[in-house]
Amino acid sequence: MAEIIPSEFKGSVMASGVEKSAVGNRRDRHTGGMSLFDADAYDPDDMMVHPRHQAMQSVLAQLIQQLRDCDTVEAGVEFQRHLLNRLLEVEKDRDGFKRASKRMRGGKGPQPQAPEPQSGRDLADVATWRFEHDVCERLARQLRSVGDALAWRVFGFHRPFILALCRNQSPGPMYGKAGLSAELEHFERACKEEGAFALLHDLTNCLRIGDMTVWDGVNPPRTEEIKTNPKNSRSVQLRRINQARAAVLDGGPLPGDNASELLYDLDLRLRTHLDVLRDALERAATDGIYATPVPGSRALFVVDQYACARQGLSSEQFNERRQHAVDGALQRAGIAAGREDHNIYVTSLDSTARDPLRVPWANYPLNPVACARLIGDYAVATVETSGPVLTRLLQATGLDARWVRPPGKADLQQGEVIMEIHQQERLRSVALPGGLTMTPGWTLQMRRSELDRYLMELLQPGTWAAGIKHVLAARQAGQPWPHYRNEHEIWV
Repeated sequence: MAEIIPSEFKGSVMASGVEKSAVGNRRDRHTGGMSLFDADAYDPDDMMVHPRHQAMQSVLAQLIQQLRDCDTVEAGVEFQRHLLNRLLEVEKDRDGFKRASKRMRGGKGPQPQAPEPQSGRDLADVATWRFEHDVCERLARQLRSVGDALAWRVFGFHRPFILALCRNQSPGPMYGKAGLSAELEHFERACKEEGAFALLHDLTNCLRIGDMTVWDGVNPPRTEEIKTNPKNSRSVQLRRINQARAAVLDGGPLPGDNASELLYDLDLRLRTHLDVLRDALERAATDGIYATPVPGSRALFVVDQYACARQGLSSEQFNERRQHAVDGALQRAGIAAGREDHNIYVTSLDSTARDPLRVPWANYPLNPVACARLIGDYAVATVETSGPVLTRLLQATGLDARWVRPPGKADLQQGEVIMEIHQQERLRSVALPGGLTMTPGWTLQMRRSELDRYLMELLQPGTWAAGIKHVLAARQAGQPWPHYRNEHEIWV
């Protein structure tokens, strides 16, 4: 998201509620990102070697391939049924582990029919049951990330639908949800009796407004709120559904209390360097560690845990190889100087199905196995840039850009302004008393989500700069959420 406001009225701006940090606060410099977990009861590697977590890799790859093979409405419906069964199985066990840990904290034993832990840890230790719960929570997010990929696909990769429907709190678990039977009944009726295609929002993380969207083949997609008792429909939810629909179809404000937040059609083609990511993942799958510069003052680092394990690298060998690769990529990208004070990065680490603004990994033009590794963090991609260097890149295109984020290592905060891009309207200078002249202008304030997109989606710098110029040229005060027109040609 960016913010464009008249320069004479520039001030603090409220952040969007969906801009969140994807991971915790503990740094892990060996990946260039963050530590995998904040839990003190287990080591991050424990999660990666857990049998359930490892088994999910093949499931994810199969689901992604199945989704890509869907070419009929019937296949899409059957895919949802299959994904639903997988998700409910995981969430049922998650609920069981939660109940068991709660009982053990109260001095009791696990409940009868509690799911069986598979970590090999001490069954008498409540931390074992909490760990198993965390594993299931993570697996549920991984499955929902494939549901996100389905959502992007059925909406034709038209980002405005996602931007409009993601603006609620994250949904809770499906298992045990009141009203789930009513939703499933409505889903089956729409698909079987009405011949429509229906999408269950609870299978996703990115669709947070409404319970279901229906395509009848004639009208625009229709988002619905399903209640066991229709008389109990919540006016607040219905209003947000109508706001989302009006934002996409009629140019109205996005759902929420800020009427200045609007979708913005850039009328530009999206161009990326995602081929660099594909090549880097392939190299890392062989070498374990691979780093490369990316056009646009960026460096990409990829670590593949499978390849590192095959090579039997010691911690010292790993760190040496990683440091050598990273240093070389930073130098070639021209962003090595002042790294500790001015560099900023985004990472794939533990980000799956956390941020609804990110394109799901399953939609990236990659092999399904590579997508599954990114989803499960068996492959970790990090993209780094230098704020001042990035600013100079934009200045070279004629933009008056300034990096305003203070030097230091602090993590990006929700809604934090990191860059300002100013444009004066020289043809509208106004004479003031005393021989002074006022030149009105506009300032585009860039926030974390926009930089995240430039880095993680590897936009070509020319495309990114052209988009910024397009937004500035519109001279419309408010908070525009820009989108490109040809994303169906980029994502799978």
